[in-house]
Amino acid sequence: MSRLGFLSRGELVIELRELTCEVCRIGAPQATQDEIDDFMPQIPEWEIVVVAGEKRLVRTYQFKNFREALSFTNKVGEVAETAGHHPAILTEWGKVTVSWWTHKIKGLHLNDFVMAAKTDRLI
Repeated sequence: MSRLGFLSRGELVIELRELTCEVCRIGAPQATQDEIDDFMPQIPEWEIVVVAGEKRLVRTYQFKNFREALSFTNKVGEVAETAGHHPAILTEWGKVTVSWWTHKIKGLHLNDFVMAAKTDRLI
């Protein structure tokens, strides 16, 4: 069983998008590589990038125009506000880039994977 309460790979599938964010405090453990390997198949369009030494989940969504991109940005903002966990969002003509990571622990936490899955549900 992983530190986050999930059985190891293939033994139990937990739908990330059905979970809610938990309060994350300074010093909370970052997601382990095994946990990341378990979570990534549920958010296959996302990639992990390292910015300033911190792992982040990043995905760029494509849209027909700025109005659609802005509408999506507002939906992400509403979901983030409800969860109390906020991403970096870059809105441009025809695309929106969303980055999730946990500032308090300077890396990835279960919350980031949950919110990435919830973000995918918005399209």
